[in-house]
Amino acid sequence: MATTMNGKAASGAPMTAEEKKVIFASSLGTVFEWYDFYLYGTLAVIIGNQFFSALDPASRTIFSLLAFAAGFIVRPFGALVFGRLGDMIGRKYTFLVTILIMGVSTFVVGLLPNYASIGIAAPVILIILRMLQGLALGGEYGGAATYVAEHAPHGKRGAFTSWIQTTATVGLFLSLVVILGVRTAIGETAFADWGWRIPFLVSVILLGISVWIRLSMNESPAFKKMKEEGKTSKAPLSESFGQWRNLKIVILALVGLTAGQAVVWYTGQFYALFFLTGALKVDGATANLLIAASLVLGTPFFIVFGSLSDRIGRKPIIMAGCLIAALTYFPLFKALTEAANPDLAAAQAKNKVVVVADPAECSFQFNPTGTVKFVSSCDIAKQVLSANSVSYDNAAGSGTAKITIGDKSIESYTSAGLPADQAKARDAAFKKEVVDALRAAGYPAKADPAKVNKPVIVLILTILVIYVTMVYGPIAAMLVELFPTRIRYTSMSLPYHIGNGWFGGLLPATALAIVAQTGNMYNGLWYPIIIALVTFVIGMLFVRETKDVDIFQQD
Repeated sequence: MATTMNGKAASGAPMTAEEKKVIFASSLGTVFEWYDFYLYGTLAVIIGNQFFSALDPASRTIFSLLAFAAGFIVRPFGALVFGRLGDMIGRKYTFLVTILIMGVSTFVVGLLPNYASIGIAAPVILIILRMLQGLALGGEYGGAATYVAEHAPHGKRGAFTSWIQTTATVGLFLSLVVILGVRTAIGETAFADWGWRIPFLVSVILLGISVWIRLSMNESPAFKKMKEEGKTSKAPLSESFGQWRNLKIVILALVGLTAGQAVVWYTGQFYALFFLTGALKVDGATANLLIAASLVLGTPFFIVFGSLSDRIGRKPIIMAGCLIAALTYFPLFKALTEAANPDLAAAQAKNKVVVVADPAECSFQFNPTGTVKFVSSCDIAKQVLSANSVSYDNAAGSGTAKITIGDKSIESYTSAGLPADQAKARDAAFKKEVVDALRAAGYPAKADPAKVNKPVIVLILTILVIYVTMVYGPIAAMLVELFPTRIRYTSMSLPYHIGNGWFGGLLPATALAIVAQTGNMYNGLWYPIIIALVTFVIGMLFVRETKDVDIFQQD
């Protein structure tokens, strides 16, 4: 071991075999767990078709994203349950349990009958499994980060824990590779029908490897020493959140660190993928390859920024990442449009789409259950444009709503009071008229593969991933250093998972709702920009630097 009994070691000492084993075992197990978790997000559209087939296509996508978000929503509760166990009985056995729950839940998703087979029970069971995954992940990260940090020599915690930070990206990359491999082997039709289950079923192999690795690990020296001295917490939840001295640090860690880190992370890795396939209409296989390439190029920067934080501090790097991301998201995503779908960018510049309507008859266009029936001329017009992924402006008017596409004006209609057959015929005629006008104005049905500028797209996506590495690389070390050993697992896990589970996990659905309401496909970026700026301001003013904290002396 490089650490002495008080946890100190020369920061220049080479990494020992035991330390390498700790990092490898913790990181590999966490990669597998993120792989399990991200399979659902990557296959959200296909899963929506399988389990939410009773809804219209647009609502299927939104509802499948909300089911994805369900796993994020419960993550803080997993942090409380498993954080408490980790502080009372130990790090090792707690995150052995979390990986078992995650692995079994993922395997069952691969076996679960779809809506056509068992009806409403299919999406209900799916959401329950997603919540179990979220609970498990809520206990996983805090355990892995704490375990590695408590093995790290003083002065190397940023470098050591940055390996844990790579696991989410590597897990996403692994899920993309497996999905692309299966898709290529069996074809798109078979994959959409039954092949999507294979990546979920394969996870049982990864589960076996992970459990075997974690059984061979020893308890962390900091917890072992504290337990031998009888200093473990008897009530970690009340100590963490019932005493203002610690609770205020939890709150600052949330709003001044993890909230901004989370939205930068999910914008760079998830929202970018949804934007490519949804707004820019790049085919899924190509988009996944482009994201995977950017992850390969960007992932080493987790180690770069984690190691750099040992020298210049955690806070400057995280705050810089939040600020730079907030200032550059709009130009980067507009450049992404020009590179991925230049025909769309040209059509938007030449023939702007505007909905002219009475604001009083325009309602909120977020319909996750698919049960809301839009009958006003404004709502019908916006619904048709949203279904075609068209970015539009809003203008106040009176009477029946109109869609203007360049110089052409198309009058909408109201379906209130129309018999069902007439409403259906009118809807089909209106949609055809709008789509024909869009095509005539140069709006493409999908991105032209021959015009997709892949090198530029990979460059932009890599920049977004580098932002992720700036905010995420040093965060584990900083959270560990903020809290004492006796309540560290519990205290650091909650702000991390509220930040990443709620602020980050709800980003895709929230951003899509903003786009649906405003009509502008870039307006969803306001959500991560505002959160990142709030974190920057609060973090700069109130969060202390932690790189020189001796975590063995905090108790």
